[in-house]
Amino acid sequence: MQTIRHVTTFLETLAPLAYQESYDNAGLLVGDPDTAVTGILVTLDCVESVVDEAVAKGCNLIVAHHPIVFKGLKKLNGSNYVERTIIRAIKNDVAIYATHTNLDSVTGGVNFMIAEKLGLQNVRILAPKTQTLMKLATFVPLADTQRVLDALHEAGAGNIGNYSRASFRVEGTGAYQAGEAANPVLGEIGEYHREPEHRIEVIFPRHQQRSVLDALRREHPYEEIAYDLYALENADQTVGSGVVGELPESMSEQTWLAYLKEKMNLPLIRHTSLLGRPVQRVAVCGGAGGFLLNDAVRAGAEVFVTADYKYHEFFDADGRTIICDIGHYESEVFTKDLLVRHLAKKFVTFAVIFSETDTNPVRYYV
Repeated sequence: MQTIRHVTTFLETLAPLAYQESYDNAGLLVGDPDTAVTGILVTLDCVESVVDEAVAKGCNLIVAHHPIVFKGLKKLNGSNYVERTIIRAIKNDVAIYATHTNLDSVTGGVNFMIAEKLGLQNVRILAPKTQTLMKLATFVPLADTQRVLDALHEAGAGNIGNYSRASFRVEGTGAYQAGEAANPVLGEIGEYHREPEHRIEVIFPRHQQRSVLDALRREHPYEEIAYDLYALENADQTVGSGVVGELPESMSEQTWLAYLKEKMNLPLIRHTSLLGRPVQRVAVCGGAGGFLLNDAVRAGAEVFVTADYKYHEFFDADGRTIICDIGHYESEVFTKDLLVRHLAKKFVTFAVIFSETDTNPVRYYV
């Protein structure tokens, strides 16, 4: 039996909740995690009509990009669409899960999906996160080093960019004197003992600290384990905001606008003045990405594709790049494709369905 917990655990492997922004509210918002899943409906936004669609299609789990519960709820009496949506979901035993800025931030997430739609190459994080990495240094008898390392790698340590199982080791001598209450694996009580050891170092994501230390304690032979933890300031190139990449070939600005409109299926594009130069390097941030403008400029992007720009914010381009505001919904709607792709591959005992409900609250008269 596959439960909601199985699905949420999988989703949080793809996009750990630790990577969501401080203001966000990703995760399981409604429902019992131990309920068996009958089907998953994937949507950008969860509103009342989406709950009705889930019920009609036999799905008891909605996976949305945007959290329906974003700010604290003080009552639940149906006075607005948020409360009505939650009430309808509860009445129909439909769970709601949101994967939001955590999915925006990871390699292979929302922004990488946009880059894929645009055919960008050499795609990398535009503004990598800091303070997400830790380093573990520990000291292991030579005969036990590989076993301990294998356990640490299995727990999530040792991934650096496109490399896995990365570590450092150097041989030295550990020394100790076991007290009367000790139970030493090597050496005798009361004797000063020297032991050839490896100092081993591995890097791991901060949110995996518990699993990494559990693995260390489980596999290290010593009764008292000497280890150091370091909080790193290094930028994590696999996690962050926005992406930047290159088109296979440069194109004129007018051709670019037509290309963007076609690839993203847009009714229109709001943009700043054209600058009379070829377009090849493109920066992207799904949703409200204005905070990344300077990062896009520093990356040398001729255009910056995002959404939710206000009038005065367009002036900030200042001839440095072309801002292309394509709309919030339009920039993230392909997130459904991304989620269905992963969920349908992982779970084959129930249906994973695209929501057919248009949840875009914005309408255009062109």
